[in-house]
Amino acid sequence: MTRELDVLTVGRVGVDLYAEELHASFTEARRFQKSVGGGPTNVAVAAARLGRSAAVFTKVGDDGLGEYVRRALAEQFGVDTRFVRTHPTLQTPIVVAVMDPPEDPQFVFYREPRAPDSTILPDEVDMEVVVTVPVFWVSAGALAVEPSRGTTRAMLARRGRRPHTILDLDYRPSFWTSAGEARREIGATIDAVTVAVGNRAECEIAVGTSEPDAAADVLVDRGIELAIVKMGGDGVLVATRDERRVIPPVPVDVVSGLGAGDAFGGALCHELLAGKNPFEAVEFANAAGALVASRLLCADAMPTESEVQELMERSGARS
Repeated sequence: MTRELDVLTVGRVGVDLYAEELHASFTEARRFQKSVGGGPTNVAVAAARLGRSAAVFTKVGDDGLGEYVRRALAEQFGVDTRFVRTHPTLQTPIVVAVMDPPEDPQFVFYREPRAPDSTILPDEVDMEVVVTVPVFWVSAGALAVEPSRGTTRAMLARRGRRPHTILDLDYRPSFWTSAGEARREIGATIDAVTVAVGNRAECEIAVGTSEPDAAADVLVDRGIELAIVKMGGDGVLVATRDERRVIPPVPVDVVSGLGAGDAFGGALCHELLAGKNPFEAVEFANAAGALVASRLLCADAMPTESEVQELMERSGARS
């Protein structure tokens, strides 16, 4: 019997190849490690690592890398793969990254002529699960092209802004024909969700301002129940209609800045499911993200609850 889901994410998937050598450029790097990748997929992995039943709506290619992704998700990470579809001709995407510098890695997406996850169709979606799952997480990247854009909008319309419907403002310029298109599509989607998560640059695209308090004002005024603006070394602004607070960063020695946001997302889902208030939830999520920033890979690096709690105790991050 399939376990009832706690978290369902929607969006991209692929295979990551990360250079092991820190501060090595693409011309200098020689050794790479392989892992499952893709923001919303990593969010599902992070939630599963914390004990939640998680699945992802996505699509891989009918190739060896697609089989690797499917098996790793199910056997290594404990993610429900019933909604991982297969495209008959497109290839599973690859991301190659170098830690140069570690806090701001350089990476290249290989998603040509297009990625299988951009071809999700409405008749491939279980709308009953979309409506009933406690946490529904959508990456803005799923809005970049059709038919994924229309399918994602249909899912959000059926869900009807039920808590917790989360939009990751995740903006990758190479996915879009223009910043204006991204601004229009991501901005419109705010009205269909209850939680929005993004950094300053992503808020600029979504709501027209990178100033954290101003961005939070716009998001809350448009019906967002929980607005989360990541400010890097300045911490995370957490805003509700009644209160806002800055959660300070958790200091770690950074190995790779990639994947920290996905760990943050999975941990946020975990804490919201546990009934924690927004500020407690973000404290925990912040620590989870910091842990992954101190490790090389993304999916493989996702922490357990005890690891996050230990870091919070050690760093004084617990309020």
